[in-house]
Amino acid sequence: MRIALYILASLAAFAQTTAVKELKFRFDPEPRVRPGETVSVQIQVWGEATGADGSKTTGRLRETANAKVAEGQGWLSKPFRYQGADDGGFINNGAAGFAAIFQSVSGQFLQKDAVMYTAPLQAGTYTIEAEAKGVKGSAQITVAADAPTRKAAEKNTFPAAVDTNRYRKLAEHWAPFIAQETWWQPKADIPTRFDFDGDWNGDNNWDNAETGTSQAYAYYAAVETGTHWFLHYNFFHPRDYSDNCIAGTCHENDNEGIILTVRKGEGEFGTLELMETLAHNNVYTYANDTRIRKGAHDIDAKIDFHDGHHPMVFLEAGGHGALGVGARISTFVASRVDFKEGSGITFIYKGVAERAAHGNDRNVGYDLIPIEETWWARAKQDAAKAFDAPYVYQPFGNRPGAGQRYMGSFLGRKHGANKAKPFWGWHDERTRRGKVLNTGQWALDPAYAVTKNVSFPAAMPVDLNYIYNPYLGVGEAGAAANAPVAVVGGPVVAGAAAPGPVVGPVEGTCQLEAVIDGTAVISLSGENASYEILAGQAEKDASMGCNGAIPARAVSEFEVRKNKGRGTVKTLAAPSEANGFTAKVQVDDPSRGADRYVLVLRWKL
Repeated sequence: MRIALYILASLAAFAQTTAVKELKFRFDPEPRVRPGETVSVQIQVWGEATGADGSKTTGRLRETANAKVAEGQGWLSKPFRYQGADDGGFINNGAAGFAAIFQSVSGQFLQKDAVMYTAPLQAGTYTIEAEAKGVKGSAQITVAADAPTRKAAEKNTFPAAVDTNRYRKLAEHWAPFIAQETWWQPKADIPTRFDFDGDWNGDNNWDNAETGTSQAYAYYAAVETGTHWFLHYNFFHPRDYSDNCIAGTCHENDNEGIILTVRKGEGEFGTLELMETLAHNNVYTYANDTRIRKGAHDIDAKIDFHDGHHPMVFLEAGGHGALGVGARISTFVASRVDFKEGSGITFIYKGVAERAAHGNDRNVGYDLIPIEETWWARAKQDAAKAFDAPYVYQPFGNRPGAGQRYMGSFLGRKHGANKAKPFWGWHDERTRRGKVLNTGQWALDPAYAVTKNVSFPAAMPVDLNYIYNPYLGVGEAGAAANAPVAVVGGPVVAGAAAPGPVVGPVEGTCQLEAVIDGTAVISLSGENASYEILAGQAEKDASMGCNGAIPARAVSEFEVRKNKGRGTVKTLAAPSEANGFTAKVQVDDPSRGADRYVLVLRWKL
């Protein structure tokens, strides 16, 4: 009865009409900025709200204004929630019907009432215009060389380096055109190098984002089979940010990327057949040949090219998910070679790591860094400051490499722990859930993965045997010259050396996070977690990071501690030989709605 009365009262409160009277502009810190720098602009909508009983209230409305600048007068980002102090004081809800009721109950009002203004390089006085429900307003911004700078001085500049990687020339030929959307932290949207701040400590990159270099880089790797080259391009950013950082949505370090499937045989550089992109643990597929059909994944769109042979990639602002420029959410239009809304920077491969002049620059040069000689070399050695969360690779499909141990993420604890991953820690949610490709398998074994993600006709065979794949131990530099070699993906070769034992720590911890609504049994092995829902809704936003993966051997101690969550957590089984070294934990969340749980697992041999 009380709920029904609340809903009726809410409906009555929301039955209002509004009339916009005035737009007010608020600058952070002031409407005076240096050429090429930025200033945050909040646009407040003021007016009158009339209730169902005819009563009128005057004040600030929860409405959003559309803003623009005249051509050549600077650029505006897409809207975001104003980040300065704001006491709100709205006289209306800004939503209607049941959406408004839900917002009222949940408190999830996210008013995107600000834009980031990027000043042009010429001094002068410029105008921002805005409109809300037919009411217009404007404000002026002064661009002057003697305005206080808002940029921190960069402490690092990196010279060009010599790269002798065998696949460098191939990687240069297919190096993507990058359309990078920018938002209210434009420097954090520039793809750069992991050691952009002059060190290899991943746990200080969020803090050093403003003072590290803004030189543009992309990382690359390549593996080869008899029929194909598979080229990986990784786009590293020091921050994954949002205008509403809740529940681990923001984190230190970010690394999304693409894999290109290039068929050998036509000319020096072959033919690009497929581009797969990773955006927030989801793989998207773009084809360059109509004979390729869907498999585990649909074909999302065709590949757009710049200058004939550079595939065009769109990177989201803030979260930096990689997509084709033809993706539905892309703000870049290939035919116009421009952003249709908001701001962004385009990067092209020049072999030189240039700095963007501002957050809406064009054709900024970037350089390539080989992963094999940098990240991979460090991840195999002393990685205490750069990498974390080791896991044991367990591919599906009886593919090679099972039991190999990888450092699964970059070390980073700001906001979310160890959220960013090098390509050997990537996973695709759909194929992992379907037990098609396990954690790491999409990028570690791309020849097999691509035959699962899409379907090739018989006239386009895909060889699954690697000629070179150092990430699975095939042709790796430094291997003994007379050592027996097993062909990865092919039959077992008699006399081939078996993998050595996995050497790991004698104790470790894992942190598991998930949004749970109801009852779930979580199975835990290695560094993987799977969920069986006994009651309620499927889990959401699940992640797991370890500084020592649960071993495939008996442990002397195993405990689970709940750090966050309103329900109960109990251990059903510790890992043992009898259960295949798979622990089971049950979470019971009996209250209405879902809640975020953070569990810490500790084990000791």
